[in-house]
Amino acid sequence: MTDDDIIAAVLKYEGGYTNNSADRGGPTNYGITAKELGAWRNLGRDATPSEVEAMTEAEAIQIYRKRYIADPRFDQIPDMNLRMIVVDSGVLFGVSRAAKWLQQALGVAPVDGVIGPATLQALSVAVPRDIAKSVLGLRFKTIGSLLSKEKSQVVFAAGWINRAVDLLRYI
Repeated sequence: MTDDDIIAAVLKYEGGYTNNSADRGGPTNYGITAKELGAWRNLGRDATPSEVEAMTEAEAIQIYRKRYIADPRFDQIPDMNLRMIVVDSGVLFGVSRAAKWLQQALGVAPVDGVIGPATLQALSVAVPRDIAKSVLGLRFKTIGSLLSKEKSQVVFAAGWINRAVDLLRYI
């Protein structure tokens, strides 16, 4: 598996343009939110729904490669299956939260959401399968917590759970 394969899998999960009023991210296309697209394009504001809808898949791929793999240093995760789980978690729940889940699973302190030397060292001696299980476990706990606190998010429950369950094949 390559980073391109990971991005292709994420794109399958994310699909095309949506503008669901219950989605806290607002309008999205290929999983890229209006806020993310605005930041990517240096607009100084969120992208408009029409700008989000017009975004190409090629631009979404560039954003994923830079903002969801390279910038958070997820490209430093040597095991590609674990990388898939962490990258996908970053897409759905934010790269900082995904990095924190990785750090928690590794037992790294502080859990700061930054992939630095301590996290990389821990990764070099970790059993990727065990870490992947822990990251997915933290993801399931977060889903449960979000659904219990924010009833408006229940509409997304089946998709979030099915997606996490699908990631079990990478363990």
